[in-house]
Amino acid sequence: MNSIQKKIWTLAAVVLFIMMAIWGALTYYNQKTQNQYNDILQRYLRMNEVTSASQQTITDLNNYLLAPNDANLVQLNESKENIRKARLEVIDLRNVDNDFALTNYMNLIDSLVETTDRSLMFLSEKETEDSAKAFSEATRISKYISDMTLTLLDTELKTYDRFYRSIIEQSAELKKLGMWLLLLITLLLLLFTYWFSLSITRPVLKLTQAAKELSRGRFDLQIEVESNDEISFLAKMFDRMRININNLISEIQQKAQLENELQQNKLLLQESQLRSLQSQINPHFLFNTLNTLSKKAYLEGSEETSDLLASVAGLLRYNLKRLDRSVTLYDEVKVLRQYIEIQKARFTERLQFHTEIDESCLHYQIPALTLQPIVENAVIHAVEPEENGGTIWFRIIDGEDRVTIEIEDDGPGMTELKIKQILEEHPVETEGHSTGIGFSNVVRRLRLFYGYEDVIGIESGSGSERGTKIMMKISKTRGNE
Repeated sequence: MNSIQKKIWTLAAVVLFIMMAIWGALTYYNQKTQNQYNDILQRYLRMNEVTSASQQTITDLNNYLLAPNDANLVQLNESKENIRKARLEVIDLRNVDNDFALTNYMNLIDSLVETTDRSLMFLSEKETEDSAKAFSEATRISKYISDMTLTLLDTELKTYDRFYRSIIEQSAELKKLGMWLLLLITLLLLLFTYWFSLSITRPVLKLTQAAKELSRGRFDLQIEVESNDEISFLAKMFDRMRININNLISEIQQKAQLENELQQNKLLLQESQLRSLQSQINPHFLFNTLNTLSKKAYLEGSEETSDLLASVAGLLRYNLKRLDRSVTLYDEVKVLRQYIEIQKARFTERLQFHTEIDESCLHYQIPALTLQPIVENAVIHAVEPEENGGTIWFRIIDGEDRVTIEIEDDGPGMTELKIKQILEEHPVETEGHSTGIGFSNVVRRLRLFYGYEDVIGIESGSGSERGTKIMMKISKTRGNE
């Protein structure tokens, strides 16, 4: 699909490319012509410099002969140095046409310098007449240099006359070419602009007409736009909206009704669950009864039975009163020990429970009833089905910013599917036998409490590699309660 933006960028790119190409060609031609002009002008100026330098040398020599002092001598030496420099620059002007003339020209410059030096020498030897003759000869050589300069300039003009004419002709042709290019580009832009405007205005007009019909309530007219840009896509969406508008209104109404019913059902479900829990048992009555039985067993001398009943009473009280709040690891470990005492009374030597607890971590907060359901799951799956029982390891390890809690057993392990169900908070069939708080429920409460997903991990073997390890990494600062 060609977008309108792409069309605009294409037009801009083409225009920019043409303008840059024309500008580059004109700049190159202009710079080339300018460099050639500069070269020719420099040739003329260098030859003229020789004439000026020779005349200045004669003038300074005359001044020194009339007044031989240090100031005039310095000025004369500067003039001689200038004519030597001019001679070196003239060497670069040599070509096939002026080779012979330029050789004579340079010899004249050398003769002028030598004659000037000879005049100075005669003057220093007090030979005034010879010095004057040398000065006259230097003056004559300077005149020859001026005449030779004019001759060389005339040769240069003849040599570059054809070049001047070609430049004039090229400039005229370039003007014509520029005008034709300008007319051609203007015509192409006008045609492209007309086509581009039609490709936009026609579909827009059709969409405008369709919108008027829809505003009148006519949803039976099909919207067709022949285009391959965003307007075509807009027309298709507009037509689809026309087809589905009534269905969407109906669906919105149905969804609103369903959401209202769902919210009411959630409220009814929560209320029924609460009433069901309240009607199942009177916790105070049961707790008082267990305390009475514990004291009676103690009075009758059954201390082991008394301790067991006390553990059951404490466990029941903790389970029924602490579900909606956070507790310390100390409280969780305490109730976990009570639970293990109850299970040891059931399994005797078949249950082995080993702990490794860093006491400095017991003051950190954790959701109530977190450890017992996980250990209970280990008892159910790793100890109860095995003829020889099993072993459970419980560890609390301090870290830099988190506390690691590990619960490990030597049971048959979990399948990948079950691990996935637990970590994705799906209920499994064998969750919670006594507390009613399932494994996935523990995972959900931990994530809500601490505010991050990787609070719990599960490692489990299969086949010959037995055992399951549950690792909880709880933050030392509380998360979301």
